[in-house]
Amino acid sequence: MTAPARPRVPWRQVDGVLLLDKPVGLSSNAALQRARRLFRAAKAGHTGSLDPLASGMLPLCFGAATKVAGYLLEGDKRYAFRLALGRQTATGDAEGEVIATGPVPPLAPEGIEAALAGLRGAQRQVPPMHSALKRDGRPLYELARQGIEVEREARDLFIHDLTCEAAGPDWLDCTVTCSKGTYVRVLGEAIAAALGTVGHLAALRRVWAAPFASQAMLTFEALEALAEGEGAEATLDALLLPPDAALTALPPATLDAATAQALVHGQRPDASPDERLPVPPPGAVPVLHRVYGPDGVFLGLAALYGPTGEPGVGAPAAAHWQAVRLFLPSPPEMHGSA
Repeated sequence: MTAPARPRVPWRQVDGVLLLDKPVGLSSNAALQRARRLFRAAKAGHTGSLDPLASGMLPLCFGAATKVAGYLLEGDKRYAFRLALGRQTATGDAEGEVIATGPVPPLAPEGIEAALAGLRGAQRQVPPMHSALKRDGRPLYELARQGIEVEREARDLFIHDLTCEAAGPDWLDCTVTCSKGTYVRVLGEAIAAALGTVGHLAALRRVWAAPFASQAMLTFEALEALAEGEGAEATLDALLLPPDAALTALPPATLDAATAQALVHGQRPDASPDERLPVPPPGAVPVLHRVYGPDGVFLGLAALYGPTGEPGVGAPAAAHWQAVRLFLPSPPEMHGSA
């Protein structure tokens, strides 16, 4: 007997950022697809993967907000993790097979602090083989599963804060605030080595991803309950942050009507309709802004080229605006099938 066909999903245009509290056991892409179907979002993407073992903040971008995904990847992250000591695994976490064991020395507070202190600040870290980084088009984890190890170049990163919150005979509970590109699994192994033993991550949770340090996350349970109620679409859409909420690190600029119109059409405010924005003058320093029209509508990202490059509101004399990424009105509602 043929199984019933999967129901068609009528996609719609949805614009905004969802701060999902990803549960343990789901890949980032699986979580994205589940949320996308809830919102019936025609276009969606996530910003920085979380392993299935990890939980916590996974910003999902719908519609026009996918244009800011790259900027979210650049931000700092904060994690809470449990480091299990005495056993090292092939993957650096609880999912891998144990490849080494070692005794765990007594964990005195001063010894723990000394180990953590050496790992704060500027660091260089070699990415693990079990990662999504690619070599010749293939993810490293595919090579690792075949027993192949390739050389990886160390990357610069910065550990802003690294603290032990609690400790047991053979484990530490820690929090870390770190720059992009930090692998907490590798950091955990470095902590274990500094303590004179081996270790792996037993649990990992992303507490926040910049610039959403003070924003609340939403679970699938909460979202799915709201999706069943009356007026579900409007209720769910109200939970989304606007695209420019991801760009608060950039200075804002409110343009007058003529400048806004010219920017959108790639012209100078005083140019004829067919004259494009000029090439910035030699030596001009660009400063990226999030720009708004006189009515407060977010237009997108633009670079202000001025003599000194200082950020400001509006375009000062002898300066040039140049569009970098525009957020034009959404196209009509789209439909398709999942």
